[in-house]
Amino acid sequence: MIYAPRLPRLGVFDVWRDAARALASNDVAADSVNWAMEEACDTLFGQGAALPAARAMTVPKEFIPLAKLVCASRATGAHDLLYRVLLRCRNTPHLLNNRADPQVQQLTALAKHVRRDMHKMKAFVRFREVTPQGSNRRQFLSWFEPDHRIEELIAGFFVRRFADMDWVIVTPEVTTRFDCGTLSHEALASDRMALSDDTEDLWRTYYANTFNPARLKIKAMQSEMPKKYWKNLPEADLIPDMIAQAEARVLQMQQTAPTVPPLRAARILGRLPARPEQARGQKPD
Repeated sequence: MIYAPRLPRLGVFDVWRDAARALASNDVAADSVNWAMEEACDTLFGQGAALPAARAMTVPKEFIPLAKLVCASRATGAHDLLYRVLLRCRNTPHLLNNRADPQVQQLTALAKHVRRDMHKMKAFVRFREVTPQGSNRRQFLSWFEPDHRIEELIAGFFVRRFADMDWVIVTPEVTTRFDCGTLSHEALASDRMALSDDTEDLWRTYYANTFNPARLKIKAMQSEMPKKYWKNLPEADLIPDMIAQAEARVLQMQQTAPTVPPLRAARILGRLPARPEQARGQKPD
């Protein structure tokens, strides 16, 4: 008998949890379960057999937050791996503490990738103001392309950070809205939007003035700001020229560096003890 739970684009963790509880509490082997997203073109098993009634069971407290992250992963087999570890946790409550276990290592790596994607979304979402004339509450719009299904996981951050305004974050698959204090998600396919407003010049000015050519490390910069995000960042337009001019700017900084100490340097030096033992409160010989 094959079970084939289908996971929706929104609420994927809740549906996975309920199905996994029903299956695991009835000792259904992992090889008898075919996990797939609803939009996946997989009709081999259809809807599969009806899920059995769930029975009482417990899981380690560390499992739930880990499962929420892994359920958002797009990695092939992520939901199946999570279920296999769930089955093992019933007989080995401290399994997740065993970092040497290959399956635990895989889950930890998947969760790390999802957390990194969430971090990038926090850093690289750029809101553009779209407040209509006469509105008494500012409205903003943003476009972002995450690697994983993180929209629901990350929404709380933006609610807390931008609670005083209405905003919409559009991704290729989900539109997240915060309207008059109410948060909502809609599974909606969208194409990339061309957005711009006056704040883009502010971003460029800020980035240009905080860029230090003497500390430029291109690989490290691209690790923290991967090129795939550049098309949605107004300040990214400046990066190629900044890199090209970095060496010349460093040379100019060296040539124009001050050669005379500042006026206060003499006063500071005058307060210093003449000999090391004086600094330690000792009497000179």
